[in-house]
Amino acid sequence: MADNELELVDQAAKRKKILMLGVVLLVLLGAVGAYFWFAGSTPTPASQSDGGTVTEASQPAAMQGTALYIQMPRPFVFNVAGSNRDRLVQIRVQLMVRGDANQALALRHIPLIEGTLLATFSAASADELITTTGKEELKNRALIDLQNAMLGVVGTVVVAEVLFTGFVMQ
Repeated sequence: MADNELELVDQAAKRKKILMLGVVLLVLLGAVGAYFWFAGSTPTPASQSDGGTVTEASQPAAMQGTALYIQMPRPFVFNVAGSNRDRLVQIRVQLMVRGDANQALALRHIPLIEGTLLATFSAASADELITTTGKEELKNRALIDLQNAMLGVVGTVVVAEVLFTGFVMQ
């Protein structure tokens, strides 16, 4: 009788182990399936056949994920020509990116970002920068130029928004 009870306990323990192994295997297969499901749905880089300009198809890559902000290491200081006189401008900039991957890409390419923004900013005139609409146009132009530069280097749109956190013109 004792041997029969031990066999029943052993069989129950074996069933329990097999059931646990099945559950672990099922969870593992579900995790692998979920990984391939989400990894297969990543956006593809925009083709370079259109000259590398930002298109609506490439825009969603910068619009996915949590909004993160990157402070430029130093303010942009440059001269702009005006109708009456030249002016000195200082702009502090932060970039809004979406997701950790875009943040890492932006931090890796800070020199490219600074060069592109400085070229865009210094092409403006003082008469444009006096008005609010001129500042907005400059931000939009800077965003487009920056997205095109990053698209050409990394193959994806990294920056979602250019934000002026300080603007001084003398």
